[in-house]
Amino acid sequence: MRSVVELPAQVAAKPDETDWPVLLVEDDDGDAFLVQELLEETSAPVQLLRASSIAEARALADGARAVLLDLGLPDSHGLSALETMRRLAPRAAIVVLTGLADEHRGIEALAAGAQDYLVKGEIDGKTLVRALRYALERRDAEHSAQALRESQLRAEENARLERGLLPTPLLRDTRLGHLARYRPGRSQALLGGDFYDVVETPDNVVHVLLGDVCGHGPDEAALGASLRIAWRTLVLAGIPEPDRLAYLQDVLVSERTNDELFATVCTLTVAPDRASVSMRLAGHPPPAMIHPTLAALPDTAVSPALGVLDDLASEQITIPLPAGWELLLATDGLLEGRDGPDGERLGWDGVLAEIASISPPPRDDTLPDTLIDRVERRNGGPLTDDVALLLLRGPTT
Repeated sequence: MRSVVELPAQVAAKPDETDWPVLLVEDDDGDAFLVQELLEETSAPVQLLRASSIAEARALADGARAVLLDLGLPDSHGLSALETMRRLAPRAAIVVLTGLADEHRGIEALAAGAQDYLVKGEIDGKTLVRALRYALERRDAEHSAQALRESQLRAEENARLERGLLPTPLLRDTRLGHLARYRPGRSQALLGGDFYDVVETPDNVVHVLLGDVCGHGPDEAALGASLRIAWRTLVLAGIPEPDRLAYLQDVLVSERTNDELFATVCTLTVAPDRASVSMRLAGHPPPAMIHPTLAALPDTAVSPALGVLDDLASEQITIPLPAGWELLLATDGLLEGRDGPDGERLGWDGVLAEIASISPPPRDDTLPDTLIDRVERRNGGPLTDDVALLLLRGPTT
């Protein structure tokens, strides 16, 4: 037997999981009794809670799936009761109760956000339960539509960030090849804090950037986009290569949301004859040569990451390149994969061993995707950090 539960709320029974907790906000005891009787005519799993004013409803609103709301309450005026209940129970479906002479207020309530309205004296138990069911369905549909709109807005924002993080390289030398892959570490995310770029300047020098902002959230992604755009601007503006990292650090410090954010960076400059590459490392692992030999470039000159120390001093080293060279740049997300869930960090030794085990030796565009998949399998599951790969191919002769 269902009963109308009177306040105080602290003695109200907790509804069963299969019940609908329905809050009736009605100051007229006769009307409240009528609602109870109508519900008892049906087999609907409703547990009815009663409040006689908005003030009393505050204690019960949080657990209600639906609200039967009389607009003529002693402590509200007009549609103010509806506005208050929508704030108190944002997930609940609201069905407004009106008198025969006030049916226009029910229509106004629909326009103001109620899911339905009923006219007292013109309903039976089946009509009441059907109105509650339809109201719940409409409320669920509204929540789904709202979630879809929010998802679309996030997708649009991610697309804007993607244009900043995933640039179109500026290369004129048709003898050079490039291939990039990007996989964020956050579940269901499109972007992370890794960034890269490639720019060829009028002197035929090719400038390369790969970086990693610590963390995986939207703030880190936005900061990565800012650093990538700042670096391209510095290159195109003709800022000397030795000065660029210091300027990038200034941008990072001014744009980061907290003092603990830092970024690791690898920059390369490929000589016009494509026979040598100069490298600077700011807390970042070096690239690896994957053709004609497999070996990581030396990491003997690594300066602190950007944003760690006030003064940034970096050392450049120059390395000769053989004909047909291929360089692979990677962020920590790949290199910190494990040999099994509890195994050792792979590093370049483990990653290069995976490349060596691919047969035939990769010389096409499938290498980055194949490599990430193989490292994930060896890791025992998805990599937790963002992964950015940049593959550069030199001329064959």
